[in-house]
Amino acid sequence: MPAVGGIGEGGGREYPGNLTVFVTITCIVAAMGGLIFGYDIGISGGVTSMDPFLEKFFPSTYRKKNLDKSTNEYCQYDSQVLTMFTSSLYLAALLSSIVASTVTRKFGRKLSMLFGGVLFFAGALINGFAKAVWMLILGRILLGFGIGFANQSVPLYLSEMAPYKYRGALNIGFQLSITIGILIASVLNYFFAKIKGGWGWRLSLGGAMVPALIITVGSLLLPDTPNSMIERGDHGGARKKLQKVRGIDDVDEEFNDLVAASEASKQVEHPWRNLLQRKYRPHLTMAILIPFFQQFTGINVIMFYAPVLFNSIGFKDDAALMSAVITGLVNVVATMVSIYGVDRWGRRKLFLEGGAQMLVCQAVVAACIAAKFGIDGNPGDLPKWYAVVVVLFICIYVAGFAWSWGPLGWLVPSEIFPLEIRSAAQSVNVSVNMLFTFFVAQVFLAMLCHMKFGLFIFFGFFVLVMSIFIYYFLPETKGIPIEEMGKVWKTHWFWAKYVASDEDYGNGVQMTKGGQDIKNV
Repeated sequence: MPAVGGIGEGGGREYPGNLTVFVTITCIVAAMGGLIFGYDIGISGGVTSMDPFLEKFFPSTYRKKNLDKSTNEYCQYDSQVLTMFTSSLYLAALLSSIVASTVTRKFGRKLSMLFGGVLFFAGALINGFAKAVWMLILGRILLGFGIGFANQSVPLYLSEMAPYKYRGALNIGFQLSITIGILIASVLNYFFAKIKGGWGWRLSLGGAMVPALIITVGSLLLPDTPNSMIERGDHGGARKKLQKVRGIDDVDEEFNDLVAASEASKQVEHPWRNLLQRKYRPHLTMAILIPFFQQFTGINVIMFYAPVLFNSIGFKDDAALMSAVITGLVNVVATMVSIYGVDRWGRRKLFLEGGAQMLVCQAVVAACIAAKFGIDGNPGDLPKWYAVVVVLFICIYVAGFAWSWGPLGWLVPSEIFPLEIRSAAQSVNVSVNMLFTFFVAQVFLAMLCHMKFGLFIFFGFFVLVMSIFIYYFLPETKGIPIEEMGKVWKTHWFWAKYVASDEDYGNGVQMTKGGQDIKNV
């Protein structure tokens, strides 16, 4: 790699540097922040399908599931209190992500990760020892505060720390740790549900303390990013850190561009108000629509409620939990495909292929459920081949999500924001994600009860819309340095008219080369 800036294959300048062991280990440790989010997604649905848990905290749902044989299979879990247990976390995460934006900007990405780990640990502790529903809800709210801080800081940390040529793969480490968290939670649910005495749910909920400790200890050991150090005025430390991160001494060009971006960001007194400026219209659009669409793929319906969903469509408790383990395993493997391909094939190809795959699978699953359950939700005995077909197509659907909208829904927003609005825009991204995660989690069981198999058609429609949106409105960001991302909007057929002209060439700032201002590179 050359020691001076030029135009790289991705259309952006090449900064010198290598993928060092130091930055690889650092990014792996930081990506562990996704474990807390994934563990919670995986644990929630499994616990809410365990009879001892339902009998203790949600007796009406327990009676409807086990004693009332007249209940439509689609509706056996329809309880607003039960869904509030699951979804209260995401409302809390939405609120905390707004506070986390200020903490992340003023005190660094590390402190925000630390807060996330500590709050998640406290929530897990309360849930593990819960005696009443209010304790469950309080624990969930604390878990949500923790997730809000972690999801705000970890993707930013990874995008800033990684060399631009490997940014996609290292950033997707966050999504990989989410999927590993989901898989671990599904496996634990399967075994804890078998514990005699019916207290296995306490181990499932309390087990969240382990990933919380990992991110807490990890945040204490991690270095801060050079971007964050410059933002807080430590230029000398930032240069040394950048040299260590890139594995070379000649970091002048990248360092000067980071300083230029930081100086521009300091001129912005109100980053939240700044987001509304015309030149940030494409960034704000992506910060809102990408997380919105990510939730309306329907994936959280599958991952939150996989055991509940499989149970509702006729699988017994054991089989339902095992099906959730299988989908969790598929999730992990497919995310590794994304890590391999994101910096080779690009973001757009993965988005579009994944969307097509999910659309086909949702149509097939809707047809399968409609054929057996119809409108009344009473299927009689389900043959084995039917169970195999449903699980197979749900797994293909999960794979499509896991190498497209899953990781890219976090990667793309975290890499496109200029430094001067980065924390605020990432907060919008996380807030929108959590708002619609809350909404989907809160209404899903009622929607399943009333829409029946039409629920999969509903989400399939959104997959079609979001694929069209990506095709026309998302430019390719592969191989472009994070501080030079502004050029992708200037060459886009639609967004070019919103973005300011030459004086804003870079990612929201005038770019520099060797300390000299330049208009074109």
